Order: sequence, then structure tokens, then C-alpha cells
Amino acid sequence: MKPVQAAISPKWIHVAVWLLLLGVPGILLWDQQFFGLSAIFYLLTTLYHIGLFYFNAFYLYPKLLNRRTWWLYIICLVAIVCLSGFAKVFFLQLDAGFQFTTFNRRLIFFPLVPFLFASIIYRLVFDRIRFERMEKEARAQRLDAELKLLRSQVSPHFLFNMLTNMVSMARLQSNLLEPSLIRLSELLRYMLYESNEEKIALVKEIEQIENYVSLQQLRFGEDVAISLNIQNDYPEGMIEPMLLVPFIENAFKHGIGMVKAPFIQITLVVKEQQLDFKVVNNYNPANQSKDRHSGIGLNNVKNRLELLYANNYKLEIVNKEGIYTVHLNCNLL
Repeated sequence: MKPVQAAISPKWIHVAVWLLLLGVPGILLWDQQFFGLSAIFYLLTTLYHIGLFYFNAFYLYPKLLNRRTWWLYIICLVAIVCLSGFAKVFFLQLDAGFQFTTFNRRLIFFPLVPFLFASIIYRLVFDRIRFERMEKEARAQRLDAELKLLRSQVSPHFLFNMLTNMVSMARLQSNLLEPSLIRLSELLRYMLYESNEEKIALVKEIEQIENYVSLQQLRFGEDVAISLNIQNDYPEGMIEPMLLVPFIENAFKHGIGMVKAPFIQITLVVKEQQLDFKVVNNYNPANQSKDRHSGIGLNNVKNRLELLYANNYKLEIVNKEGIYTVHLNCNLL
């Protein structure tokens, strides 16, 4: 069963209600008298009431109902009811055969009150819906601004770490400097032209993970046991750009200094819309840097996960006995 594509426009609801209100009694009363009131009188006064409905909802209510002029609004409503009643009586008295009764007097004076009351309710609902829509738009704008800020912080931090690696190679006059620069240029191209998109193809994010790991393998060679296992059964999937690399970057940053037999294990499994990502590394607790820039990438990615995936992800970080484990399970919406 296909979902409904679009809701009924509110203006058509108004048209339907007014046609029903005008048409049914008008047809039933045509060429007849209803407690002495003709169908023409009913139709004309109903049109007048409809006009007052919108006049009150879109002019009187928003203009006068406030702390300073609320009393003037009440006076206007009372005046409208009284003057409208007197006007109806005046025109009915032009018909010499018309007879006033207790019941038709109520029909003459009372109907305007429900119309005015309904217009007030309508305006309250209208303002509430508009306020919620504006709040939603404002939240979306704040979310967009915050995400742009977080992304702009991820890229310089990532670049800073990689350039530090390049400097180390240059000092050692390593033959691996040139291939490392080529890998880095691919990563920079991705960061400049892809990471500003709202969502990117999952295969592109995986490609950059492979580039990053290859770059680190060129640097460390056999000094670090690096394991990368990727299984993607959802090639059409989309993901927030630069979401997974910071976790891997953190493992290389803290898992290679004065560590006996350092290892980094990276596992990424994607089935249907479910992403399961895990990074495990060992480290030396006595050699952890305490600089003020530590953890910038991880804090940013945590904030982005909360902003974009809310209740659709689970992030577990376990730090135990020199083993640091990050486990992310995320539903790719």
C-alpha cells in the first residue's frame, strides 16, 4: 500500500466547510420559511458571518488582543454583535409581513457569536502551528550551522596530524614520503569536495578509510600490526562524511607511542541499513599526552552522531588494562 503523497490543503478544508454550511440549509429552506426567516436571509447573513470570521481572525485578534488593547478588542466584539443584530432587525422590518417571535429573535442575534468564537479558536490554532513551524525551521538552521562548525573543526585537526606525520618522514628522508603525499592529496581532495555534502555514498567513506590506513601503513611499516576488515553488503548506503575516520585517527595517535607490540584492529560490517564499526588498539597509559588539543576529533564526532542520528546509534567506548575499544552501531537512515 503506497503512502499518501500529500495532505489536503487547509484552504480546501475552509471551502468545504463553508459550502456545507451554506449549501445544505440553503437547499432545504429554499422557497420555505424557517421560523419566519427565508433562505435568502440565511444565505446573506451566513456570508456576512463568514466575512466577520476572517476579519476577526486576521485583523482584530492579532491587532488588538494584547496587554495594552485587550479591552478595546472586547469592546469591538460587543459592538459587532450588537450592531449586526440591529442591522438584521432593520432589514427584516422592511418586510411588512415579517413577524418577530421569541425563537427567531434568537436565530437573528445568536449565530454571530459561534462564528466569532470559532474564529478565535482558529486563530489560536493558526498561531500555534506557525510558531511550531518557525521553531522547527530555527532548529534546522541551528543544526546546519552547528554541523558546519563541527565539520570545519574536523578537517584542520585531521590535516594537522597528517602533516606532522609528513614532517617526520621528511626528517628521516624516507622513500615513503612521495607515496604518502599522493595518498594525502587524495584525502585532501575528499575533504575539500566531498565532506561538505549533507550525506555521501558509504563506498566513498570506505575508500577514504582504506586510503588513510594505507597512508599509516606506509609510515609505520611492520612496526605496527594493522588489521583492516571491511564487509559492505549495502553499497547504496549513505552516511555523514568524515564520521568514521576520526576514530581510526585516534587509535593511531594514542596507540603507537612506547607500546610493546602495538596493534590496531579495524572492523566495518554493513548489512542492509545497519552499520557495525569497531576499532581496537593497545596503548601505554603512562605515555598519554595531556595537551589541550587531545580528543578534539572524538568530541566532534560524538556531537555529530547525536545531532544527526539521535536515537538511531549506540556508541560504546571501553578503556581497560591498556586496551582501548570503540564500538559504533548505527542505523543508516
